[in-house]
Amino acid sequence: MLNKVIIIGRLTRDPELRYTQSGVAVASFTLAVNRNYKNAQGQQEADFIDVVVWRGQAETCANHLNKGRLIAVEGRLQIRSYETPEGQRRKVAEVVAESVQFLEKKSSATGNETTGAGDFLEDDIPF
Repeated sequence: MLNKVIIIGRLTRDPELRYTQSGVAVASFTLAVNRNYKNAQGQQEADFIDVVVWRGQAETCANHLNKGRLIAVEGRLQIRSYETPEGQRRKVAEVVAESVQFLEKKSSATGNETTGAGDFLEDDIPF
């Protein structure tokens, strides 16, 4: 069996870092991923995909990523359910990241230094 997801998109907000009760780092963020077609009005649509990153990668993402950054995420799709305080059952689909690649350099104060989406900048990732 296989459960593998690869997505490339831009962060819709800064990653949110928190720690479990046992001290394990976990970060969450949402990626806007463009669809391959335009709607009837000629506008490009996007899907907004929730991503969860654990341990050292979580801290790295929280420290080095911010809203608007282009990244690639490789991981697995996870569907989980929970109960709201009102007693309603909810389901959530999210990508649990195994690998996060930064696809452009952080914008500098003097200008926007970016590379194309195909240029993986592994030296930007300190893990």
